[in-house]
Amino acid sequence: MEVRRFLRGRVDDDRLDQVITAVAERYDHEEPSVRYLDADNWLSTPLVLDEELFVKVISKQNSLVHALITTGRNIGVFSAGTEGFFEHFGTPYQMATHELEATERMRETGLNAPEPLEALEIAGLGVVVLEYLPEFRPLDELDREAARELAPDLFAALRTMHDHGLAHGDLRAENVLVLGDELYFIDATNIGSEGRADARAYDIACGLAALEPLVGATATVDAAATAYDTEDLIAALDFVDFVNIRPDHDCDAAALKGEVEKHAA
Repeated sequence: MEVRRFLRGRVDDDRLDQVITAVAERYDHEEPSVRYLDADNWLSTPLVLDEELFVKVISKQNSLVHALITTGRNIGVFSAGTEGFFEHFGTPYQMATHELEATERMRETGLNAPEPLEALEIAGLGVVVLEYLPEFRPLDELDREAARELAPDLFAALRTMHDHGLAHGDLRAENVLVLGDELYFIDATNIGSEGRADARAYDIACGLAALEPLVGATATVDAAATAYDTEDLIAALDFVDFVNIRPDHDCDAAALKGEVEKHAA
């Protein structure tokens, strides 16, 4: 736990107050209510102003952790027989700018994502301001039947990203939000342009790993097959074992492989 606290770091109260004051003034919120989100996020301090603005505050410590995570992911995909395709950002402001731009690009393809407002640098911190989505639920909080109904939509959205030359790079249940009966996507990471094909297979593997614990291997692969052909699913298997050792995934990799092999047969 102490290691986790060290890695996540903590932005001191004075600098957080500067961020809150500056953002509140920019959006004409006088004496805003502030709610810190109890999120298991090592890459920012997330908070909500007046239940309208979602603000992510990114420190140098967060940027350092991002570099470590990026290196680990590239080592992992290298072990799957491909070159690393994750890219790092040099500063907290660059991290904030990327998240804003990635959100804009997802929305341009027609996918649901919170409205991106702006990226700022305040008191040496990167700050990204987005629309706050009220009453959302992360994908992994759905019951089995609701998750099963939305499973094809998840892969259809991934396919839309990929057809527009995008890749998410960090797809997991916590980064897929459900509002009403629609899916919203957040926290896309940076992918090098030369690694798009491998990133596509990695995204599919992450989608399989995120859904399998919710609906089972058969329903997961059936949903993926509505958007991707068997060749795509087989390519994703190269990454399933690596994805599954990450702490934010816990799937039955053997069952997924078996279901994909049935489709291939």
